[in-house]
Amino acid sequence: MHGTVDGFSYGIVTPLVAYLMACLGGALGLRCTTRALLVAHSWRPGWLALGSAAIGSGIWTMHFVAMMGFTVHGAPIHYDRPTTYASLALAIVMVGVGIFIVGYKGATGSALFTGGTVTGLGVASMHYLGMAGMQFDGTFEYNTLTVAASVVIAVVAATAALWAAGRVRGFLWSVGASLVMGLAVSGMHYTGMAALSVHLHGTGGDPVPGESPASLLAPMLIGPLAFLLLAGIVVMRDPLMIMGRTDWVPVEHKPGVPARELVGHTVRHPAADARRVPAGRPARTPQNR
Repeated sequence: MHGTVDGFSYGIVTPLVAYLMACLGGALGLRCTTRALLVAHSWRPGWLALGSAAIGSGIWTMHFVAMMGFTVHGAPIHYDRPTTYASLALAIVMVGVGIFIVGYKGATGSALFTGGTVTGLGVASMHYLGMAGMQFDGTFEYNTLTVAASVVIAVVAATAALWAAGRVRGFLWSVGASLVMGLAVSGMHYTGMAALSVHLHGTGGDPVPGESPASLLAPMLIGPLAFLLLAGIVVMRDPLMIMGRTDWVPVEHKPGVPARELVGHTVRHPAADARRVPAGRPARTPQNR
């Protein structure tokens, strides 16, 4: 027996909030990745890891906020806790692999293609693993072509996002890129949901195992949301992250080697150095010459 699916049981609220979560995670992740490309190698892994966690958490939060509005008429839905947690870890790890590839190899050529593909597959895998954690008195069936389309959307969106992280420097441009990224991630999610059909068993037997959305998803969303808030504070307290300056030269701090100055100075004529006044002697001025 086919079940009736409703993906918008709360109207426009869940899609809108889900989109905003995807945009927030994307914006923080892109700025952290951009920052990583502007710093010395010793600081780069930290910024890349923060960007990976931000994007992964944002995408995962987007998915399960959207799933809060998903219902199957006549079949209560529960969630398996380990599988749901595993989908979050998978998103962060696979997004991290793609970001680290671009962070160290650059957002061009084969590195961009490889990083975008890995990241996109991570986004799609998170989605379908999260769906596998849903338990109810029935089974999910997927249309193969629509699933393939959702994966293609995820890969293209991830590649475009990583390209933007490596190329876009201005803050407003980054905001625009994150809005596009949020739209693409949301499009991937709802394309994947469009591939879904439900077959109910209709046995009415034993209760479905797992936990209800209210008891599992709501508490689980608190952690990623708190992380995104803290990551946002870190980003906002870094002027370079906001201004997107491109004239900053990364410095490797090594023992015994003085750091180069970060602010450019006016070039002085060589004759000026020859007329330097020795220490202890008053400088010559037009009045005392």
